[in-house]
Amino acid sequence: MHEKAPVLQAQTRSEMGSRQCNRLRAKGKLPAVVYGRGKEPVSISLDQKQSVTMFLKGEKVFRLDMPGTKNIDEGQMVLLRELQYDYLGTNVVHADLTRVSLTDRVHTSVPIHLVGEAVGLKTAGAILMHPVGALEIECAVQDIPDFIEVSVASLEVGQGISASDVKLPLDNMKLLTDKHAMVAQIVVQAEVTTAEAGAVDGTAAPEVLTAKKAEGDAAKPAAGGKDAKAPAGGAKPAAGGAAKK
Repeated sequence: MHEKAPVLQAQTRSEMGSRQCNRLRAKGKLPAVVYGRGKEPVSISLDQKQSVTMFLKGEKVFRLDMPGTKNIDEGQMVLLRELQYDYLGTNVVHADLTRVSLTDRVHTSVPIHLVGEAVGLKTAGAILMHPVGALEIECAVQDIPDFIEVSVASLEVGQGISASDVKLPLDNMKLLTDKHAMVAQIVVQAEVTTAEAGAVDGTAAPEVLTAKKAEGDAAKPAAGGKDAKAPAGGAKPAAGGAAKK
C-alpha cells in the first residue's frame, strides 16, 4: 500500500536548542528527529511547507531523501510518530519520525469516514452523533489505510455503531480502541420546553418563585428608614421618648 510513499526532502542539522530551532523555522525549515531500529537518533530539518502539507493531509509513511547520511539509509522508510504544535496549538513546530520497514507492525490512528444517509435522520429532531473520529489499530506499515469507511445508512433512531462493530480492512489488523467506544449514533434532540407549553395542552405550568417576584411580594419598609418595622397594632412611640426595648 505504501510502495509509492511520498518523499521527504531532509538535511542533517547540528543546531540544537529552542533558539536555534526558531532560526530554522524562520528560514522555512521544520526541525525533526529520526529514531528507532537500534540506531542513534538523528536530528534533521525538513522543508516546512512541503512536510506540514503532507502531515495535515493525513500521510503517515514517508521515504527520506538524504543520501549518504550516517544512521539513515538512502530511501529510508519512516513513520510519523508525533507532531508538536506551538502554544496556540495552530502551527507545527517539530516532528518525530521512526525508522520502519514495510513489514513492521505498528500502532497507528486511522480516521473514520461515515458514508450513507441514515434512515433515522428522517425522524423530526434526529441528529447523527460522531463521538469517535478515528480508530487506533495495529497493523503492518504497508497495510496502514488512509481511512476506514463506516456505513450509517441502516441506522435507526436510538441505534449506534461501536468500535467493535467496525469491519477493519484486513483480518490481520487489530483494534486497539475501546470496543465500546461509540463511532456513530442517531439520537433525537430534546426540545427545551417553557411555560407556554402548558397553555398549548391546557395544563397549568408550575409557578416558579423568582427572587424578583419574592421581593415584589414583601412588605415595603416603613417611611423614614429602609429597615424600619411598623409598630404592632399601628401604635406610635410616646412623644419625646424612645421606644422601649
